[in-house]
Amino acid sequence: MALLSKKDANLILDPLADNNPITIQVLGICSALAITAELQASVVMAISVVFVLGIGNVVISLMRNIIPSKVRIIVQLIVVATLVIIVDQVLKAFAYELSKTLGAFVGLIITNCIIMGRFEAFALGNGPWKSFLDGIGNALGYGVILIIVGFFRELLGSGTLFGIPVLGDPIAKTGLYSIGYENNGFMIIPPAALIVVGIIIWIQRSRNKALIEEA
Repeated sequence: MALLSKKDANLILDPLADNNPITIQVLGICSALAITAELQASVVMAISVVFVLGIGNVVISLMRNIIPSKVRIIVQLIVVATLVIIVDQVLKAFAYELSKTLGAFVGLIITNCIIMGRFEAFALGNGPWKSFLDGIGNALGYGVILIIVGFFRELLGSGTLFGIPVLGDPIAKTGLYSIGYENNGFMIIPPAALIVVGIIIWIQRSRNKALIEEA
């Protein structure tokens, strides 16, 4: 961050902690619930959103002075849809099985509140460089939470990370006894993601009392 001014650095650092899109702004919750049962899917979704939001913010910023106000939402949707199609085609070409796992959720990046929110709140009023940093920062803040949630859900739910057993081999029956790690079915269903996100929010607010809302 030495090459960036303090304000520019904060565009990246703030969404990673005190202004996180998921835990503070409460945006992008749907994908956090739906695709974090596997760490690999969480990482790929995080990378996809970094690409879409980083590039999308720059494109919207470059076009901000020529977009008629009445059609700006339509233009924003066209930009993000184009970038999402690129991501979807790359996944189908190089990681077809993973693209099937992610399914419709790649397409739903188009309606991700974080992306449309940053287009409206930042890219339409700032230059390309600052918009790029803002996009990368918010996408990383979103991605970090996805990866943390995916890590604990896959580890505790399936005993694996990236599909590799780390808590012993899958369950095996030997006579009257079972050895290995038996899947924790609760952790691989969407409500478990809410619990993990809730714990993250609790830790975050315990460390920074300024984030606790006044009653």
